[in-house]
Amino acid sequence: MSEDLKSTASDQAYEQIRSQILTGRLEQGKRLTEQELARDLGLSRTPVRDAIKKLTHEGFITKGAGYSTHVAYFPEDELTQIFEIRRRLESYAARRAAEHATEAQSEQLQKLAMEMLRHIPPESSGDYQKIAALNEEFHRIIGEAARSPRLLAVVSMAIDISVVSRTYHQYTTDDLMRSAQHHKEIADAIAARSPQWAESVMSSHILAAATVARAQHRE
Repeated sequence: MSEDLKSTASDQAYEQIRSQILTGRLEQGKRLTEQELARDLGLSRTPVRDAIKKLTHEGFITKGAGYSTHVAYFPEDELTQIFEIRRRLESYAARRAAEHATEAQSEQLQKLAMEMLRHIPPESSGDYQKIAALNEEFHRIIGEAARSPRLLAVVSMAIDISVVSRTYHQYTTDDLMRSAQHHKEIADAIAARSPQWAESVMSSHILAAATVARAQHRE
């Protein structure tokens, strides 16, 4: 198999397994085997093995004794810690963004927030994927606008992408609308050069996400 084909198959396996974890089709704690996943996905075991390695690194999958692997399970207290760390770091990033964002960054945040609102309620899986991509881009720009490489490094190290992604994919339409409205207000606060406003709304934004995560965890 050529390197390009191998990469394509590995990417396909990664996206499909990740999607099944995020949507709950592969439940927390479920034991995973390369053979079973390869059969279900219609792929060979090599790209599945590559996907499992990547998902393990990102925290979606955990390794047990021997060669056993399982879908990661997050205790509620760990969820609480993850979102509290995220709230403090991202609120500070929003505060700094209100002080240091360029006009171009501020305008882009406004565009992303409005585009997100236009796709709610989502009418297709494509709309949902678009909203998720817009959300990631929005938070990325705020991180860059904060003008703090040290803060970006701490955020990337401290925030568990698997928990954040899993929570976002469980949002109801009302949850999505509230999140999008938060984004619009954060963008407005940054445009207005109001650090305290931006920090406050970002804090509320993360607290709302934490509430959804805990409710879904209990279910």
